[in-house]
Amino acid sequence: MRKASLFFAGVICVLLYTACGNKDSIPETVTFTEHVAPILYNNCTICHRPGGNAHFSLVTYEDAKKSAGACAYVVKEKIMPPWPADPNYTEFVGQRILSEHDKKILEKWSAEGAPQGPADKMPALPNYPVGSTIGTPDMRIPVQPYFLKSNSYDKFLLVKVPYELPADTFAAIIEFVPGTKNVVHHVNGDMVKYDAGKKADVFAGERVLNMAEDTATLLQAYQKLGLPNDDGSYPVLQKSVVNFLPGATGQRYPDGVGGYFLPRKGAFLLNDLHYGFTKQEDIMDSSYINIFFAKIPSKRPAKEFQIGTLSSFGNAPVLPDLIIQPNTVKQVYSRYVVPDDISILTVNPHMHLLGKSFKAYAVKPEGDTIRLISIPRWDFNWQYFYTFKKMVKIPKGSAIIAEGVYDNTKQNLNNPFTPPQLVRDRDGSMKATDEMFQFIVTYLPYQQGDENISLDIQKP
Repeated sequence: MRKASLFFAGVICVLLYTACGNKDSIPETVTFTEHVAPILYNNCTICHRPGGNAHFSLVTYEDAKKSAGACAYVVKEKIMPPWPADPNYTEFVGQRILSEHDKKILEKWSAEGAPQGPADKMPALPNYPVGSTIGTPDMRIPVQPYFLKSNSYDKFLLVKVPYELPADTFAAIIEFVPGTKNVVHHVNGDMVKYDAGKKADVFAGERVLNMAEDTATLLQAYQKLGLPNDDGSYPVLQKSVVNFLPGATGQRYPDGVGGYFLPRKGAFLLNDLHYGFTKQEDIMDSSYINIFFAKIPSKRPAKEFQIGTLSSFGNAPVLPDLIIQPNTVKQVYSRYVVPDDISILTVNPHMHLLGKSFKAYAVKPEGDTIRLISIPRWDFNWQYFYTFKKMVKIPKGSAIIAEGVYDNTKQNLNNPFTPPQLVRDRDGSMKATDEMFQFIVTYLPYQQGDENISLDIQKP
């Protein structure tokens, strides 16, 4: 009797399951309004929309239908959504990963001719912020517009972006937003912090200098930009405050963690604003900086170090070296032993066009491994600042190790040279045709319980 009861209970469960539907099953007919639009709106239209960074839109049915085959292909090949980090190695905040179910939905929709579906099933488009990847800023500061002639190549600028506030305050996020033509390759920016009464006019001086043409030395450049205090001394320069890389967004941490003190008078110094190839049109780039004020002052300002090229310490270089002979595949690494317990917030791997793969991990003094990040297929076009879901404690004496592989063969479709040529780092050259190997770590000195603090918070 007991077996019969169990049998009938099982039959009832199967019938109910079938009647209610399996949420992971593929519908007999896949339509845009019911099945495809929710996937695109949750994963794609943050970029693929009017005003987004992508070169075509996926907002309407007509938009998506034209790209149905391409969408099915790029998601199957894991080209889109762009998320180079391996989610099976480490998970991060905001990772862009499509499930196998969603991929099959897009594939079937394309294969069946991309039917539209009932209009009343169409979801509402998310409310995207204008002029930001994060939200609505409290303050926006324009960067001096810069004219780029058509078919021009690498330009490296030193740019001052001054500001003046009613009073001293704190910023939670400082976001660099490139102009609409997507010609900005990267930005490394610091903050010039003037003490009260030391600088009467932070707007005096030039705004933009081309380092290849305008100055002989960095000191001369600083003087042309009007950076010194009125008495000739120099203000404090806080490093790495505003940065940009393809795919990167401003990092936000829990209240009281990270953030920046903003003196009433100051300036952002974009000490390396890099423009890449401009293609066949003249462009006036109009980038800007967004500031999101902090709700409370930062009690634990974030710190940063990097290993590899331009190591913060000098004792964590690229080994054996970053000289990559033509027609070779080369593996390199960098290693740094942390002198104190730290809590890692965010990591940023960096390579150029010859990069093939990147992996970083920490090895505790007793030999246990802490996974940090693995990028099995390096993509130069998408270089994120990856924030962990919770702070990652690295104990004192642990070795942080980064490993990279470079492909300088003709099989590497991103190789900038045909035939392949010798490529090296050239003392930290930022040119895409030179190479770099960096692992940048944003961290806090460890406090008890850090590893339990969630970093997966809502954007402002």
